[in-house]
Amino acid sequence: MKAIIIEDEPLSVAELRTTLAEVAPQIEVVATAASVAEAAKVITGVSHDLIFMDIHLEDGSGFDIFERTDITVPVIFITAYDSYALKAFENKGIDYLLKPFGRDDLQRAIDKLGLLSGGGSPSAEPDGPTLVSPVYQERFLVHMGARMKSVTTAEIAYFMADGKYLHLVTHDGKDYIVDRTLTEVGEKLPPNLFFRINRRFIIAFDSIREMIRYSGSRIKVVLNPPLAEGEEAFVSTDRAQDFRQWLNR
Repeated sequence: MKAIIIEDEPLSVAELRTTLAEVAPQIEVVATAASVAEAAKVITGVSHDLIFMDIHLEDGSGFDIFERTDITVPVIFITAYDSYALKAFENKGIDYLLKPFGRDDLQRAIDKLGLLSGGGSPSAEPDGPTLVSPVYQERFLVHMGARMKSVTTAEIAYFMADGKYLHLVTHDGKDYIVDRTLTEVGEKLPPNLFFRINRRFIIAFDSIREMIRYSGSRIKVVLNPPLAEGEEAFVSTDRAQDFRQWLNR
């Protein structure tokens, strides 16, 4: 089982490595990151099954990473603060360890991986747990005043965040408000059909009418149905490489 450690204190990284080697030697630490920017690159570039994440990093919050890249594996949060527990469990968190934590605390957190997959403790299984395959949403319930409608995933062209509102736009041009965040929606969509190109847009492959390459690895995506006048959709530079791979799979 492969793990990434996101922590800006070298001593804490070393202590976690040592404790992991004692508690669960089958977990291999394949990469570390000390900042939000570095973590986003590592998560997208290194194969992994688990993340250990500190919340306070040198350039921001660990939660900012969820806005920079898609996280699809379980996360064990490790922090000196107890005020983020609820938010941690809303963001892939399977446990929340307060510093300083002990060997038994880490053991219990890792054992939860086995419970989630319906198996035994990962610390007792050399090959680690078999994680449950994600189940993607087939329909989204939207509201139009007092009326309700269920929109199938196949009907969706793209999602667009606009301030506190999230718009669901269908291939036939209908626009609905969805009572969720873009991150929450992204976790429910099949990644072979949808891609989050930046902080505002998740697009379906079938909604792409044209793509224009700009300097600095920027890519403009022309969508169908078209965006409102003055609106444009660009692939953020940190997602450009993944976007190209998504198009070429």
